[in-house]
Amino acid sequence: MAEPIRLIVGLGNPGAQYDKTRHNAGFWFVEELARRYSGQFLTEKRFSGEACRIQIGSESVWLLKPMTFMNRSGLATRQFADFYRIPVQQILVAHDELDLPVGDLRLKLAGGHGGHNGLRDLHAHLGADYWRLRLGIAHPGDRNKVVDYVLSPPTRDEEIAIRLAVDKAADQIALVLAGDLQKAMNELHRK
Repeated sequence: MAEPIRLIVGLGNPGAQYDKTRHNAGFWFVEELARRYSGQFLTEKRFSGEACRIQIGSESVWLLKPMTFMNRSGLATRQFADFYRIPVQQILVAHDELDLPVGDLRLKLAGGHGGHNGLRDLHAHLGADYWRLRLGIAHPGDRNKVVDYVLSPPTRDEEIAIRLAVDKAADQIALVLAGDLQKAMNELHRK
């Protein structure tokens, strides 16, 4: 058993123009958890983000959406974790992942940032030993097209696949909060 997760950070960009973009898949995940468990995000200026606390069974967990733009996500996460004394091993970061097909998802502990600017900033502020929920958005095929690709909305079929992955991950959240991350991985990685 791993340590239970006490903070789930969804990565994305603030502002209506980014709401429906692939890069905001992490926001979609924490927003789904808030919806399911009656959480209400409130602006927390001291944490450079929006946060809420939800109760799932006997466990409670903080949800955080950094409002610092993707490439400064580590600042908000560090501020929040420091204030509530949450160790890095008890943080789960949900983010879009170019290296997975659309709709695939993977749960893993630690690793590199893979060129993801949000993860790069998190590494700078926290190190690499946090959990990641990687939500597949696929790669556009040309690295010169990546920025435009992640900052544009997915097709209707892609959005459905990403939302289904978000739902699948949300269905396993009780295992994650209990620290049974291996069982959650087995469920999430099953086709």
